[in-house]
Amino acid sequence: MKSLVMMLCAVAFSALFGCENSNGQNKQVKGKKSKPATEWKKELNANQYHIMVEKGTEPPFKNAYWNNHEKGVYVSAATGDVLFSSDDKFDSGTGWPSFTKPVSNSKIAVIQDNSYGMSRTEVVERSTGLHLGHVFDDGPEDRGGKRFCMNSGALKFIKK
Repeated sequence: MKSLVMMLCAVAFSALFGCENSNGQNKQVKGKKSKPATEWKKELNANQYHIMVEKGTEPPFKNAYWNNHEKGVYVSAATGDVLFSSDDKFDSGTGWPSFTKPVSNSKIAVIQDNSYGMSRTEVVERSTGLHLGHVFDDGPEDRGGKRFCMNSGALKFIKK
């Protein structure tokens, strides 16, 4: 009986914590363009590396694109792949660039993020697994109800 209880505890522990890494997030998506962190450190600037590889965030209202109203597209700072369009950008009042949807669901992946004692949905670039931001269910109802809250440091804007 004791060994059965121990085995059940081990299974429960594995189910609960087995898919998390040391910072409490699910395993990263490994896409075609994935690279080791040491390679990204050579290619990205310090802010981009902090946001995209270390899964950091930037201060609200003090980032490049939260108040950008120009027409164009937002590409990955790491790969240059088009991720979001100004046509889907809206002012969420949060201080970060927010979008109702990506240009294509094939460009992003969403994974469960349980870091910092919260449960959120992380958005990563599908081809690299690099962190972009989070998605929430409090976006404009008439546009699908999603708010893709992205970090400017993970993006580059290309004006039309």
